[in-house]
Amino acid sequence: MRGHVTRPFHGARRAPRALWILVGLTACVDSPGRVQDDAGATPRPVDARVARDASRSDDGLSLDAAPSPGDASTEDDAATEDVDASTERDAASELPDVRIVDARPPTPNRSAKRGIAYNLRDPGDFAALSGGVSWWYNWGPSPDVGTPDEVGARYGMDYMPMLWNGNFDDARTVELLRANPGVRFLLLLNEPNLTSQANMRPQAAAALWPRYEAVAERTGVALVGPAITWGTLADYNDPVVWMDAFYAEYRERNDGREPRIDYLAFHWYDYGLGGQLDRLKKYGKAFWVTEFANWHSGDGPHIDSVEAQKAQMTEMVAECESRDDVFRYAWFTGRWENDLHHTSLLGASGELTELGRHYVALPFSGADRTAH
Repeated sequence: MRGHVTRPFHGARRAPRALWILVGLTACVDSPGRVQDDAGATPRPVDARVARDASRSDDGLSLDAAPSPGDASTEDDAATEDVDASTERDAASELPDVRIVDARPPTPNRSAKRGIAYNLRDPGDFAALSGGVSWWYNWGPSPDVGTPDEVGARYGMDYMPMLWNGNFDDARTVELLRANPGVRFLLLLNEPNLTSQANMRPQAAAALWPRYEAVAERTGVALVGPAITWGTLADYNDPVVWMDAFYAEYRERNDGREPRIDYLAFHWYDYGLGGQLDRLKKYGKAFWVTEFANWHSGDGPHIDSVEAQKAQMTEMVAECESRDDVFRYAWFTGRWENDLHHTSLLGASGELTELGRHYVALPFSGADRTAH
């Protein structure tokens, strides 16, 4: 039985008059914290993303839209997404001005795979991480409003946008992606089998998926998702059970056709990352491990110190770097005040923690996998 943890949301920020999307820019989630709930259960990540399906007013540009009667979130009785909170959105009525700032070419002294799941916006934090981190995301469709517009050119860190669930405006999403052709990947559907996250049964996800496919068809982006994990959704806590049902439902709805999934995303917070990925090889997709750390809470050694977390980080990063089927990976997280799990990479502004210095300096495969 897999448990979960919760991460509180830390407030919202309104959209600016103009937003500079940087190909190589930063993320948009406030400092997360986690609290374990099920005693003896494997920890599950939930953090500030609790509000991301309900509102993107915490990032600079919202692509979300309240679901229409035809949305997958309302057409299937199995859909349990958090669409009621759409009233909290503070989306701009028009698409903000958008301009690309090209990132520098990948540098040979860092891994193209290595990323961070965190709300980066401080130039000092970018500088500190850029020696070993190549990309980041923030569970939203755009970088944080406070992110400097020169980050992409100066630090060469790619920003990866995300459509967190089905609450997005299709036309505006396509318009934004076309305006930013340097964005080549689109992350999708965050932890659908976790009730505090996208909270979507496979039947609803199968109804939603053609909308993602249409965005990709019109823009050329590669689809990365769903981001599955061990969750809390009744009957679907096992990610393989959820995926099998999703595939079956999609085929049923689409004359036997397979869903377009260019990469499969996975989150893991325990020992045995390699075994978990091996279970998912049946789907024939390369992986993005878009959240990982070790928060083990059952039998066996707990991660009760920075040294213990460093040892786990070393093993998990080595697993990701050595596997040809892992395309990208992102450590969770940057910083939070009550770091019970010893996973923060950042301390004061622009300063790496001991763990952060370790992450940046870890060896890598040298392969720059940049093609779709």
